[in-house]
Amino acid sequence: MKQKLLDQIIKELHREAYLWSRQCCGFDDELAKDVLQHVYLKIWEEKAKYNAESKVKTWLFSVIRFTAIEWLKKNKKLVPLHEDYDLVEEEKIPEAASHEELIQLLPERQKEILLLVFYHQLTLEKAADIMEVSLGTARTHYDRGKKKLKELILKKQVYEATR
Repeated sequence: MKQKLLDQIIKELHREAYLWSRQCCGFDDELAKDVLQHVYLKIWEEKAKYNAESKVKTWLFSVIRFTAIEWLKKNKKLVPLHEDYDLVEEEKIPEAASHEELIQLLPERQKEILLLVFYHQLTLEKAADIMEVSLGTARTHYDRGKKKLKELILKKQVYEATR
């Protein structure tokens, strides 16, 4: 990728790229910075090539997501397999939980789709491209994630009201 185009991408999308990197790394700031730096290096060295099949932001978010997964595998910080499925478990809502902490309680795919759509203003189609899932799968996780997050927020409100 040409230096001028890379500079333009970094200037325009760096903040959103950092936030997405942070979200992909479980809100670990230092890991997110390392991942993002590695992403920029991959782009600079043309290990990640933009083929113009999607928008630059969609492509960049995909590169960030897969790079974060690589780093988490390397550091053995993987999400257990059961968390990728919609198993019913009793959540323990932390006292004074923030929205970030509540989102972290969601299954991985639900968390990713909600973050992409709500925080990064992407369409479900673009989010599905980034996650490399079908649009139907993205819609399912989106719907389930919204319902689950609403449940968690209501539980938190009830908990706070009874204190």
